[in-house]
Amino acid sequence: MPLFRLSERIEFPPAWLARPDGLLCIGGDLCPNRLTLAYKRGVFPWFSNSEPILWWSPDPRLVLFPSNIRVSKSLRKIIRKDCFSIRINTAFEQTIVACSHPRQDKPEGTWLVDEMIDAYTTLHKMGIAHSVEAWKGEHLVGGLYGVSLGKIFFGESMFSRVSNASKVALVALARELARQGFGMIDCQVTSGHLLRMGAQEITRDRFLNLLNHGVEQTVPASLWRAGRYLFPQIKTDSPLSNIAHAV
Repeated sequence: MPLFRLSERIEFPPAWLARPDGLLCIGGDLCPNRLTLAYKRGVFPWFSNSEPILWWSPDPRLVLFPSNIRVSKSLRKIIRKDCFSIRINTAFEQTIVACSHPRQDKPEGTWLVDEMIDAYTTLHKMGIAHSVEAWKGEHLVGGLYGVSLGKIFFGESMFSRVSNASKVALVALARELARQGFGMIDCQVTSGHLLRMGAQEITRDRFLNLLNHGVEQTVPASLWRAGRYLFPQIKTDSPLSNIAHAV
């Protein structure tokens, strides 16, 4: 497959033209209109400091259907202890910067370069990108951020300074998105960590069909209100009691 080079025009080639490794095109910029269109087309940016902007649409695609979140016994115990307070959009810039720091198991660096941080911070100010944060007292100890369009959430990155903090944030987010009727959380590329929490690979065609339907739906304006609390507890009398429990 050819590799497309983007021009100043804000447009993308069809996602199905991506190379076998998922790379679709190169170049362009990270302006809000281009980024928003990319997500609506099933495309996302992923590159390092030494590279131009690269745009991807992998096949298969890893997604998490919110009601399929899998909670291990050990994680359920942590949730019951109420160790973390989960909040929305109170520390977006802190969250994305924390996500950019290299992990101990990946010392080679990060794809969250300054250009990406600036672009997603702009989307946050526009009400498009959001953070879900795990707090322990007054300390931010974990969380995640992503983009929300209609009833699709595009997860971008997670971090933890305390064990399981980001997992609890993800459970809380999935629980709330299931309640709101969201179609899926896009996890982009496959990881064992997310597979263990219930994510699954689907074909690009299926992903695009779900995407086209989901981005056209509306959500309450209050969903992403700054300072709103999310609750990861899953009670047996809850309408979401069918959420998977790992044994």
